[in-house]
Amino acid sequence: MDKIGRYEFMAEPFHCDFSGRLFMGHLGNHMLNAADFHSTDRGFGMKYLMTIHRSWVLSRLAIEMNEMPSQYTRFSVETWVESAMRYFTSRNFAVVGPDGHTYGYGRSIWAMIDTETRQPTDIYAIDNGAIDQWIVKDKDCPIDKGGRVKMGDDAQLVRTIDTYYNDVDINGHVNSVKYIEHILDLWPLDWYRQHAVRRFEIAYVAEAHQGDRLSFYREQAADGDYCIRIVRSDGTECCRSKVKFV
Repeated sequence: MDKIGRYEFMAEPFHCDFSGRLFMGHLGNHMLNAADFHSTDRGFGMKYLMTIHRSWVLSRLAIEMNEMPSQYTRFSVETWVESAMRYFTSRNFAVVGPDGHTYGYGRSIWAMIDTETRQPTDIYAIDNGAIDQWIVKDKDCPIDKGGRVKMGDDAQLVRTIDTYYNDVDINGHVNSVKYIEHILDLWPLDWYRQHAVRRFEIAYVAEAHQGDRLSFYREQAADGDYCIRIVRSDGTECCRSKVKFV
C-alpha cells in the first residue's frame, strides 16, 4: 500500500457558496475524511481506536488555497504523515484537480487521546509504533506551518453564539470544522463579494460542549489579516485562528 493516500471528492452544489465555489468548511471536512480513510486503511484509524478507547483529535490546521474548486468539479485530496512523536503527529494535504492542477495545501497536527480520561496518550503504543512505517519525508508541502496566533487584550467582542446538537461530533465536543464555519460567519456576505480566503489557520486549545456559549473576539493584524479568539462561557479559551483575505 502506498504511503500517500489519494481520495476523490466532488464540489457538490449545496456545499458551495453564492459564488459557486466550495465552502472552506466543507473542504476542511474532506481533508478530515481523507485523514480518516488513510489512517483506517493502514491500521490506526478511528474505527479501530474507538475499540480501545482512543481517538484522534485535531490540534492545529492550516489551509492555504490559490483557488477553491467550483461546483460539480471532481478533485482529489492527497494526504500523508510527515512526522510522528510520542503525543503528536503531523499530517499534510494537497488538493488536486483531475488534470493535476493543485488548488492548495493543508498542514495539520493531531494528538491521540484516551476517550475516558480525555488525556493525551502514547501514539507509539498502537501496534508497536507502526505509524513510523507510513511517514513520508520526501513529499513537499510548500506552505508555512501554523504559528502562534498573538492577540492583545483589547480585541473586540464581535459575536456570542449558543451551541447545539449539530455542533457536536463523535468525540462528544464541538466539531473542529464547526469552529471554522462560525469564524468565517463573522464577516458579512458583501465582504465575500470582494474578498476570498487565501489562508486559514486554527489552533485548538480546549474542548467546548453542547450548551456552552462561545464568544468570538477579533482584531486586525495587518491589511487583510485578522486574528480571532474563541472563549467558552466559563472563560476558558477554546481556540485561536488567523484568517488572511485577498
